Amino acid sequence: MKNSIGVVIPAYNPNLKTLEGYVRDLDEVLCPDVILIEIDDPSELVLSQMGGISARFEVSDRKEGKGAAITRGFNKLKSDVLVFVDADGSISAKSVKKVCDSIIKLNVDLAVGSRRHPDSNIKFHQGNIRKLLGDGFSVLSRVLLEVKLHDYQCGVKAIDRKVWEEVQRDIERKGFSWDIELISIVSMRGYKIEEIPIEWDDQPGSTVKIIPTVLELFNALFTVRRKIKKLREAE
Repeated sequence: MKNSIGVVIPAYNPNLKTLEGYVRDLDEVLCPDVILIEIDDPSELVLSQMGGISARFEVSDRKEGKGAAITRGFNKLKSDVLVFVDADGSISAKSVKKVCDSIIKLNVDLAVGSRRHPDSNIKFHQGNIRKLLGDGFSVLSRVLLEVKLHDYQCGVKAIDRKVWEEVQRDIERKGFSWDIELISIVSMRGYKIEEIPIEWDDQPGSTVKIIPTVLELFNALFTVRRKIKKLREAE
């Protein structure tokens, strides 16, 4: 039976007070084997102040991106269920547990948290521009990708470790478009994907640069679509 959980938190100059409280909540609600914080090219100030956070840390000597941090973290863990969550604490620990339980109790292979699911509880919305861009991206994603979801980029996803071990060799993207590639590869391999409604509270102070991220994501839709076609033809 799948029951052990390993958590990866990709982080780049996070709010340390928020992260400390979030780690505490995750530990209390999930009781995970390990919480691994993958730090992408941190400042010396961040490193010097992280001693109070009860988690395991791994540090990259250069900034590679959110997706690369998650991949590094997943490849280090041996838990039955691998889950990543964003460091800003926007997604409640209760919702993270709900996503993990889909793998443990419902035999889902990849559980995708969703802010746009009709049953999601959104306490505080993103700004109008980010919301508009996010909605547009979701619509285009449903048109171009085989997997039809409400939300592809929400910052919590859980996967069965054995499924990860099979698909990870095909995951190449290092930035925010990592999620798109993961979902598409898992679907192409015939595994079960479930979209899980969550409780979400947008947090201020995001380090995401909107224009470069939007360009990366929209470019990735076409790149991943072509990649899936080539992988299918090679089978």
